[in-house]
Amino acid sequence: MFDIDLWREIFQSINKNRTRSLMSGFTVAFAILLFAILFGIANGLKNTFKEAFGTDANNSIIIFPGKTTKAYKGLQAGRKIQFKNEDRALIKEKYGDKVQFITSKVNKSISASFRGKKNDYELRGVYPEYMFIENNVVKSGRYINQNDLNNNAKVVVIGKVVEDELFYRENPIGKYINLSGIQYKIVGVFTDDEGDSEESVIYMPITTTQFVYGNNDFVDLLHLTYNPEMSNDQALAFGNSITKVLKDKFDVARNDQRAIRMWNMAEGTKQVELMTTSLTMIILVIGFGTLIAGIVGISNIMIFVVKERTKEIGIRKALGATPRSIVSIILIESIIITTIAGYVGLLIGVGVLELIGPSLEVYFIKDPGVSNSLVFGATLTLIIAGAIAGYLPAKKASQIKPIIALRND
Repeated sequence: MFDIDLWREIFQSINKNRTRSLMSGFTVAFAILLFAILFGIANGLKNTFKEAFGTDANNSIIIFPGKTTKAYKGLQAGRKIQFKNEDRALIKEKYGDKVQFITSKVNKSISASFRGKKNDYELRGVYPEYMFIENNVVKSGRYINQNDLNNNAKVVVIGKVVEDELFYRENPIGKYINLSGIQYKIVGVFTDDEGDSEESVIYMPITTTQFVYGNNDFVDLLHLTYNPEMSNDQALAFGNSITKVLKDKFDVARNDQRAIRMWNMAEGTKQVELMTTSLTMIILVIGFGTLIAGIVGISNIMIFVVKERTKEIGIRKALGATPRSIVSIILIESIIITTIAGYVGLLIGVGVLELIGPSLEVYFIKDPGVSNSLVFGATLTLIIAGAIAGYLPAKKASQIKPIIALRND
């Protein structure tokens, strides 16, 4: 295998028959080029779907109270459902480790000001767990904690946009911000990958929000994340179970769809997974079909090569060449052509994706590309394919009798 003369002879054969080698390589290069582009586009579509869900936890469930549309147990339709703190405690106690994080939320629109600078923002009263549900990142200071909840502390955590607009070039940590006439101490600044809309928010302990803005224990909604080990079907069943428990608590008819509404991330995730799986399967069929066509093409060319070199093979055998040496020459030549051409096709495919990637965003294809594992797998496939394509004609050539080969025209 490492015989210098053998390798010299193989490269001399490739160089002598450049047209044949280029034709063989082009077939494989085009196949792997198309294969890479198709997979890159598929990955771009997956990235688009992923971005559509934002950076929030992808195992979220949000439960909204509404109004009943059906009379039930002697109660009239049109009742307004109002969640309280006890509903969060009910879910947390009943479902245990099926719930990863859970928070109640109170939303308010407030006017915030600091030293003459003023703007309107969204205020959210939440539990500390909300940080992990929303995937907030603390830029400086800290987030809301349990001690803040217990003491109804007048503290807030502000988004980066709020910091930029009201505290330009000034550290807001420890300062007091005026929210609709009440002073609150800033204990932290957060960032959010979803951009300005999420960074234009001010977080406050939910107990403080309830005390200051109503002196009650009412909440606007419940937001939780389920155990990430759950499958999509299990998560959907879990969400339905929560809805059933809450409907029973508030005496709501089972077929009343508006009294308690739920948004379960598992529904979207399941649809996206089904779509991407189907797309991947289609691309696999097309890609591998193209690759197989390339392999068949180089196999046919190698058969022609063997036929063309029949006399040469006869002379080699007459001079004492073993069948193994003959197989090695043809087999290694096939592998070299396939591997080099395939890798060139792969590089061109990756280059094309890099070049046209930005222009594909208008077609909802974001950051198309191929992974390192795919590159390795494709290269390995090419080497194996090249070996198979060259072995069969090489084996046949090694079995030709010298006298027959020498008579071949």
